[in-house]
Amino acid sequence: MPMMQTRRRFLTTLSMAGAAGLVGAPRVLHAEEVLETTSVRLLKNTPICGAPVFLAKELLRAEGFTDIRYVETKASGAVGRGEIDFLSSFALQHLKAIDAGAQITVLAGMHVGCFELFAQENIRGIAGLKGKSVGLRLSPPDLLTLMAAQVGLDPVKDIDWVTDPSVSPLDLFAGGKIDAFLGFPPEPQELRARKVGHVIVNTAADRPWSQYFCCMLAGSREYVLKYPVATKRVLRAILKATDLCASEPRRGAQSVVDHRSTVRYDDALQTLSDVPYDRWRDYDAEDTMRFYALRLHESGLIKASPQKIIAENTDWRFLHELKRELKA
Repeated sequence: MPMMQTRRRFLTTLSMAGAAGLVGAPRVLHAEEVLETTSVRLLKNTPICGAPVFLAKELLRAEGFTDIRYVETKASGAVGRGEIDFLSSFALQHLKAIDAGAQITVLAGMHVGCFELFAQENIRGIAGLKGKSVGLRLSPPDLLTLMAAQVGLDPVKDIDWVTDPSVSPLDLFAGGKIDAFLGFPPEPQELRARKVGHVIVNTAADRPWSQYFCCMLAGSREYVLKYPVATKRVLRAILKATDLCASEPRRGAQSVVDHRSTVRYDDALQTLSDVPYDRWRDYDAEDTMRFYALRLHESGLIKASPQKIIAENTDWRFLHELKRELKA
């Protein structure tokens, strides 16, 4: 005799099916995503604006990484030397490294500009730097070279560069002994706090620089090719951390202080509040690489063509997948 299905039996069956679905969902979702390695090495002395690299630590643990190391070493060439696996750095620096033969793959943009060009009150724009002294300490000189060339200046002949860290170019500018200073966090924050000079270029706000990423994430080519699942999970953790820097700058600032220990919390918080971390979904990472590669190539600062660099040293697959996954 066929069994009559009671209301209680129906609800019990439905409940069990729902529970099985919930338990089984993650297993199906991650079946193809077994980590090839649970180790990742990042740069400890990452600049303040690279806060997502520090804030990502717990997110990396949630992604399955158990050996997360922050290595203190010279940032320039660290990925190419095999000392770290991923590096957040200015697009220009990645391009110069690639041109020099570094085996790195650029994966995503993280945030828009954090460089600011300060000048004494009598200078109103970049063209006014002709014949003037310009200091920088942490900032790459290539950026100011491109800025000067854009307005028709010869960066070599028209600008007196002051780069000796032993004489503190920032203090020379604050004391009125040089005419301009290109700052990188926390230097712009310090100059504003001291009410020194005025900003003639802010790469987070002024075109064309504000239309492109500043810091971008690159990985060791070997790591990216050998561990694609791990690479995607590293990128996912760092992009989630980038969102957190935008929504919770205090949390990001504390992570910088905790990892680097020598950075002042107030400087870190001001930097995170100033830097736009909310545009990694909207800006085109490849467009950034093309823009800077073209400028560098035209200025004779790199030999490789933009097309060659993009074809051989970028991989946007993971970024495109994560843009879809992390829409919310």
